Amino acid sequence: MRDPRYDILFEPVKIGPITAPNRFFSAPHATGHSPLMPNGSIGLREMKAEGGWGTVCMQLAEIDPSSDISNLPMEKFWDETDVKSHALMVERVKAHGAITAIELGHTGIRARNFDTGTPVLGPSSLRILKPSLPIQSKAMDKDDIRAVRQSHRDAVKRAKRAGYDMVYVYVAHDASIAWHFMNPMYNRRSDEYGGSFQNRIRLFREILEDTMDEAAGEIAVAVRIAAHDFRAGSPMTYDGEARDVIAELAEVPDLWDVNVAGWPRDSGTSRFDQEGAQEKYTAYVKELTSKPVVGVGRFTSPDAMVSQIKRGVMDLIGAARPSIADPFLPNKIRDGRVEDIRECIGCNICVAADAYSVPLMCTQNPTISQEWRRGWHPEKTPQVDCAKNMLVVGSGPAGLECALTLARAGHTVTVAEKNSEFGGRVLRESKLLGLSAWSRVVDYRLYQLRQLPNASLFAESTITVDDVADFNADHVVVATGASWRNDGLGSTSYAPITGFAEHALTPDDVMDGVEVNGPVVIYDDDHYYMGNVLAAHLASRGIEVHLVCPLPVIADWMGYTLEQPRMLEQMVDLGVQMYPNSTATAWTGKSLKITRSDTGHEMPHINGSTLVNVSAREPSDALLLALKAIEPMAAKVAGIGDCLAPNIIQAAVFSGHAQARQLIGDMPESRLYKRETPVLF
Repeated sequence: MRDPRYDILFEPVKIGPITAPNRFFSAPHATGHSPLMPNGSIGLREMKAEGGWGTVCMQLAEIDPSSDISNLPMEKFWDETDVKSHALMVERVKAHGAITAIELGHTGIRARNFDTGTPVLGPSSLRILKPSLPIQSKAMDKDDIRAVRQSHRDAVKRAKRAGYDMVYVYVAHDASIAWHFMNPMYNRRSDEYGGSFQNRIRLFREILEDTMDEAAGEIAVAVRIAAHDFRAGSPMTYDGEARDVIAELAEVPDLWDVNVAGWPRDSGTSRFDQEGAQEKYTAYVKELTSKPVVGVGRFTSPDAMVSQIKRGVMDLIGAARPSIADPFLPNKIRDGRVEDIRECIGCNICVAADAYSVPLMCTQNPTISQEWRRGWHPEKTPQVDCAKNMLVVGSGPAGLECALTLARAGHTVTVAEKNSEFGGRVLRESKLLGLSAWSRVVDYRLYQLRQLPNASLFAESTITVDDVADFNADHVVVATGASWRNDGLGSTSYAPITGFAEHALTPDDVMDGVEVNGPVVIYDDDHYYMGNVLAAHLASRGIEVHLVCPLPVIADWMGYTLEQPRMLEQMVDLGVQMYPNSTATAWTGKSLKITRSDTGHEMPHINGSTLVNVSAREPSDALLLALKAIEPMAAKVAGIGDCLAPNIIQAAVFSGHAQARQLIGDMPESRLYKRETPVLF
């Protein structure tokens, strides 16, 4: 039964001519599915509607070929060719009682137009907002402006034909032509579209009024706008011109969807932002308008959601990442199952997947993007006809996910963990500075397993080959993880480095509480979070830290999770000395010898008392290999997660889930899945 405190979340909300059935609003977000993968995109959004999200939005859809970010899987809504797939998505979502919206936009100087070959359009002739690309925009003339306005109108007409309940005018994320015109950082014009505040907002006003005209009171019109811009020099702030823009047009649209710019701050990770972190910068919008307001904040707590509404911060609870981690979050609150919510951990692996132009991945939800192509459901596991006896050795993210999926299918599952606590690498890493939210990966799975009568968990249980034989399981899944190497072998050096193996500590040593004396030199050839998290963890204790990296930038992969700028800021604030483009050649016991990575020239040694090597990990696969070597047993043994192939936590969870699906007969051994293929003409 639902807690009455949460009744307010299930109240309908009128948005212009339409009514949202509840306050749960799945905000527009990229899914990594290009227009060539409509089935996957539809399946993902339909699952959210089934899970209780009252409003389900399509991501940013380019309105015409002059807004082409062709190297990213952006949605296209150029002409009638695109209407059919959108109409099918709308039909599938509405079948579950949700309303639908599409975010229409022109990306201006965020576009590349590699594919279309047309000039990038902007208010002025400037380099596009991707410094590494040698592209400059065309300063739009009046014909260009009229054409963009007409493209918006035409896109609204197509949206109505597709059956959408609401259309967006997109002015957010520094990726909107209207935003570029509004912001004097980009608008150097001297005509009626430049200079004064009223002139700079003219294009936005015109597009909004055009959209309202085409909507004609038949569908709702929303504006998604950055209510605050964190970029230095931008006047579009919550106490500046962003406030003035919203005040000027406060009563024009039917809904205000507010966030912050740029994207790294809008989708801040849990390492740097708590739940509801945007409130300071967006709360003022409700003071300016009588229209409903929706916003995001990585909300997973129903109490936090209710607080936002009761305090007048917003009317609808927007979510992107929480709706990915748990598409059934609303229904779980509705049914009084708050403890079953699979909470977003704010790691931004979903964002990284989109940046790589692949369908979304999620650390918490291994079924995301697999709804259509593998038929996986986040809440429904196929039931087996005959329960078998399953042994899972290891309780890290892979082992727990595998055990939970097997138990939900009806098998009898035993989890054996050699340590005194369950959780493996997640348990250890979540105790480092900034990573506490990652413990949700373990907490969710342990809680669910402990509710199942057919699942047993045993800590302090070291399993040998003889133990496995005595257990007589029908299947054995080995999830014994991996350990960090200390010899320097990593992503840029496939050979050990002189002096490392004899002296270097590893992240495992630091997490185990081995005494670390400063100055500390951390050699990061992993290029994700571990090196800089350890640097912050140690520096916050007053230890002098030097962070050395062979690539041109520190933690290159964190650019995909949007964390790199704030991580670098944290390093500076904590006094961590950073040395990018520096390849280690030896550790003398007192100093790290380095050369420039690009030229090979020797550089001054970096002195230190302790070396911490963050490079590669060694699979802890001794038990797996021993079992595989026993012929009668080999056929019923499988390895998963890091003991098979060390990877990120998301990959470990997915590995455990996929293996369980295979054991319950829901996934072919070939691991093939339905593929989306283009039609040949």
